[in-house]
Amino acid sequence: MQDLLSVMRRLRGPGGCPWDQEQTHESLRPYLLEEAAEAADAVASADRTELADELGDVLLQVAFHSVIAEEEGTFAYPDVERAIVDKLVRRHPHVFGDVAVTDSAEVVRNWQAIKAAEGGATQGQPRRPSQRVPAGLGALAREAQAQQLAGTGAADAQATAITDLTQAAATPEGVAAALAAVVTWARAAGVDPELALRDHTAATLRALDGSA
Repeated sequence: MQDLLSVMRRLRGPGGCPWDQEQTHESLRPYLLEEAAEAADAVASADRTELADELGDVLLQVAFHSVIAEEEGTFAYPDVERAIVDKLVRRHPHVFGDVAVTDSAEVVRNWQAIKAAEGGATQGQPRRPSQRVPAGLGALAREAQAQQLAGTGAADAQATAITDLTQAAATPEGVAAALAAVVTWARAAGVDPELALRDHTAATLRALDGSA
């Protein structure tokens, strides 16, 4: 990691790369989203070398933002590393503390409760739902998290989804309602709708590549 940080400092420094020197936290936002998406796609590939390469691109974004912040005097890479180490320890009291859990579902519930408490402690009040669901997520993933925050039940989700789909109007609002219903249905089935659609689209594109 120190080699990567040194390279980034060289690229940003005098005599470095004009493009790298011009970048800011804000200008790098689309690249951060793109690299994370490409890494997620690589997970679905059997080529683990590709995954290693894409994870390197994600790590580059961490180094890039860390060096920019270092120049600004706001934070540096050790702060990033320390924050995630502290967070992992704090959110795993069943490993690093004396909390007992029975299964992974209880681990997730504890994680969410600790995360919510952290939000309140750092800002003086609980974070609003709009602050807890990242705007940069894909639309289906964002809807799934919004439904989870809203406490949307899964008991009759499949029947509700089918009903909503058959009754949806052919308007933007109707399409949105139908898509939200599909997300509810997917959650009830234990399927991540964002990943399911990404994999489906990837398969379609591969088929198109083969027919070209």
